[in-house]
Amino acid sequence: MTGTRSSVTSTGVDWPVLRVDDWAETRRTLHMWMQVIGKVRLALGPMVNHWWQVPLYVSARGLTTSPMPHRGRLLEIEFDFWDHELHLRSSAGTTRHLVLESQPVAAFYQRVLDVLAELDMPVRIDTTPTEVTEAIPFPRDTQHGTYDAGQAHLFWKQLVAVQQVFTEFRARFIGKVSPVHFFWGAMDLATTRFSGRPAPRHPGGAPHCADWVLVEGYSHELSSAGFWPGGSAEGTFYSYAYPEPPGYAERPVEPAAAGYDQQVGEFLLPYQAVRSATDPRSALLEFLQTTYAAVAEAGRWDRQALEDDPLRRASPR
Repeated sequence: MTGTRSSVTSTGVDWPVLRVDDWAETRRTLHMWMQVIGKVRLALGPMVNHWWQVPLYVSARGLTTSPMPHRGRLLEIEFDFWDHELHLRSSAGTTRHLVLESQPVAAFYQRVLDVLAELDMPVRIDTTPTEVTEAIPFPRDTQHGTYDAGQAHLFWKQLVAVQQVFTEFRARFIGKVSPVHFFWGAMDLATTRFSGRPAPRHPGGAPHCADWVLVEGYSHELSSAGFWPGGSAEGTFYSYAYPEPPGYAERPVEPAAAGYDQQVGEFLLPYQAVRSATDPRSALLEFLQTTYAAVAEAGRWDRQALEDDPLRRASPR
């Protein structure tokens, strides 16, 4: 595989090189596998505002659903990108493992259903992918079936690096703020801050996603930032506001490689610019902070009430 170098900072954080074009086939397959597992989570979790019950979370080995309630027990499913297995664990003490290897989405989907049945934890899910233009139902998808273990591992390492910075940024906000979570619909890691005020009804329009889903997701004013494995050579950081306040797009942001894209309506920053910076953490925090400030200032958020220095609240360690 090409493009497997890394940028390791002085703190030991690894910012790997993974060119978007190099892992296109594995990315498309893994995306659909993640949607299968994500829809299990969607089927089992009680509704939480803004659909916060459906994302996956970065774990020490990959991506996990976290524990999900199922008929008086708990079920957890984890993509392990070290051993390249899918782990299915029950609070009854039973565990199953599926090898992650090249196979059609249809085969992966059926294997997951079979294992859930073996665990006596059957789940019925919606089999149509969401937020993608080509939505082949899982049982019929024999088109996507490539899995390169090295590429999947590098993507997870990107998420590990980004997760740490996003978590630090999130800690600076004491208003309503989402977890740092991985939305399998668009395949992005994100965190979102809220002003506390309601937003105008979202018009919807995402591919293969009902408008009422977006109405719930964007029910309140927000500033959202994330990382997506697309949009530029090695992936892209984004930041946007809903609703977008007047003057937002003209606000100055940092670092210099960041800018507002009129076509997508978001501030964008190439992952490569962060990875290759002298201090990737500081470069990414600068992007997160300045793009949030653009929303907060243009939208007249009550910053004094919503922001705080987490060190002020920290107990001695």
